Amino acid sequence: MLRWRLVVGTLIVVIFAGLCWLDHLAPVPGIVLFPVAVLLAVLASAETLHLASAAGLHPVASAVYGGNLLIIIGCWSPVFWSSMIEHDLDWPASSVIFLLAAYYRPSLALAIGVLLAFAGEMRRYERPGSVTANLAAAVLALVYVGLMLSFVVQLRLMWGIVALASLVIVVKMGDIGAYSVGRLVGRHKMAPTLSPGKTVEGAIGSLAFGCLGSWATFCCLIPWLGVEHAECGFRSNWLAFGLLVGGAGILGDLAESLLKRDVGLKDSGSWLPGFGGVLDILDSILVAAPVAYACWAFGLVGP
Repeated sequence: MLRWRLVVGTLIVVIFAGLCWLDHLAPVPGIVLFPVAVLLAVLASAETLHLASAAGLHPVASAVYGGNLLIIIGCWSPVFWSSMIEHDLDWPASSVIFLLAAYYRPSLALAIGVLLAFAGEMRRYERPGSVTANLAAAVLALVYVGLMLSFVVQLRLMWGIVALASLVIVVKMGDIGAYSVGRLVGRHKMAPTLSPGKTVEGAIGSLAFGCLGSWATFCCLIPWLGVEHAECGFRSNWLAFGLLVGGAGILGDLAESLLKRDVGLKDSGSWLPGFGGVLDILDSILVAAPVAYACWAFGLVGP
């Protein structure tokens, strides 16, 4: 199983790196990764609904799928409209206002998803007893998948492929560190009831590897890519970024463990033997994405 995980994990990394490079070279930001984000949103939505079903909850599936897709598509609307404006100089001035409003579309899409969930429950209502729980499950699915994933998308669109790389490299290096160190020297259980396999030593290894990934990203990868102002703006706070995003990645891993433990499932899905489902791969990234976004938005890292 370990050999299978290494082979498949390496293949996933190579494919993702190739897609990121193509997206970096593409004339329209995010156009290569857009289908990937849509696919991940659909698969993660399906697995979240599966977790809810295992708990005896049945939120309106169409509201979850539709809301999460609207959130992800909404992230790309500023890119679409800016491209339209660039190629049509006869557009009215109101188009610029519409472009600015497009940046609020992920939040608007989330609100629409919640409204769809309410409408769906109204349509199928027969007796009291399950509506509130189903609505809560739908909102959880919309926030956990759609909203969290939107931060991943916005990292790419607002600060370029290097911002997306900084998140993925730190988090996945942390996963490697947690697995390797925990397997080799792990002795003290970190959360024995919630996730018996995780150890304190593994968490320390996760943070150390995450910081190593942060250093490699900001001090090696970004200058190698020739990003403007890399010398003066990117290198100073790599350690803080590694600790913050790496720590959030650990929390994300535990968060999904909490959901799975509560419903009695080992994996969120079975589409990839050795890894589980898409949520088992994305769990740490989803929770770490808002933290990485905040680091870039508030100037902790970046030019």
